[in-house]
Amino acid sequence: MSLSQLALSIAESPTLALNEKARLLKEKGEAVVHLGAGEPKNKAPINAILSSAAKLNAGDIKYAPSDGIPSLKKAIIRYTEEIYDRVPEPENVIVSNGAKQALYNLLFAILNPQDEVIIVAPYWVSYPEMIKMLYGIPVVVTPEDGSFYPRMQEIEQSVGSYTKAIIINSPNNPSGVMYGEEFIAELVEFCEKKGIYLIMDDIYNRLVFDGKTHVSAYKFTNKDLENTHVITMNGISKLYGMTGFRVGWTIANKKLVEVMTNILAQTTSCTSIVMQAAAEGALTGLQSVVDSLRLTLENNRNVMMQELASFTGVKTVKPDGTYYCLPDFSAYNKNSIELCKFLLEKALVVTVPGKEFGMEGHLRLSYATTVKDIKQGVERIKWALDPESPNEIYIGDRKLVRDWL
Repeated sequence: MSLSQLALSIAESPTLALNEKARLLKEKGEAVVHLGAGEPKNKAPINAILSSAAKLNAGDIKYAPSDGIPSLKKAIIRYTEEIYDRVPEPENVIVSNGAKQALYNLLFAILNPQDEVIIVAPYWVSYPEMIKMLYGIPVVVTPEDGSFYPRMQEIEQSVGSYTKAIIINSPNNPSGVMYGEEFIAELVEFCEKKGIYLIMDDIYNRLVFDGKTHVSAYKFTNKDLENTHVITMNGISKLYGMTGFRVGWTIANKKLVEVMTNILAQTTSCTSIVMQAAAEGALTGLQSVVDSLRLTLENNRNVMMQELASFTGVKTVKPDGTYYCLPDFSAYNKNSIELCKFLLEKALVVTVPGKEFGMEGHLRLSYATTVKDIKQGVERIKWALDPESPNEIYIGDRKLVRDWL
């Protein structure tokens, strides 16, 4: 069988692979605790359900405009005005099958072979793979001080004549950290001056804790949407916990949106009109659902930090938002893939290896689950790794004895 070398070079999604492995274990009756998934336990907002159900009940489910139905675009425009203090025109907005497709189509629209895109470690796992799928070159900037906060100087040193874009995800998946105003301001000024696209992945922008406020890149440019190099991306998956609905969007200049629309039209044609109706319902319905999810996540974050604090040898950085934290487990095993496999085999806990995010020795732990799972999960990890923890533990109805330390 002859297969594309490019396709063979693309890595499997570690999160999706682990989700599948955990599902199979659960089907066998194993007491698996899942701390790997970026998916909260909440139900979809009722207004989203009613809006999509109305479309289904009408039975008129046909093609939609490739760039999105007008009523959803109107809701996105209102959202952009409220959150970013910018009022895009409908031609500045394109709807896609999730924010993941939004980013892929954007990169498709701007990259030529060998163009470079700067990504900051820790980064979302799909960034480098998407860039490589389009014959671009991902350039990873890893903070020299070992923190999750890059310095502008480090980014400037990585920029070359082939640099086309910089991707920033803040608050960040996997670390949960949010970059400060000074850093974002410097980035915007630099990109506007150099003519480099600054792609702001704002998928977690309203899931920020401790009374903090998300930093909008638009705040630091006086250019309008037709002339700025700032591009924002968002979606309903994370803000509303509507991960299965697959609706995202991009705000960019009209020419770029036009090209992205052509790409979408030749690939997926359009985003399902039923799912677009759900997204519209979420955006126009009561926003208390977002606040409720944020408060739940903040409480879960606090529980996770408390549980990890009693863990000898684990270093943590308190997340500012998102669903995740990225503790350093290198004191136990510097190979995060091996460590994940070990924890799944011995403790039946799903985690995600930090290597996939550009941070070897770390594990991404999700607190977008129940407090019970968080406590049980960390207790099991501690039992499997920490010699100071009790030697015996109950997992499900089985009593296990640690015999490897």
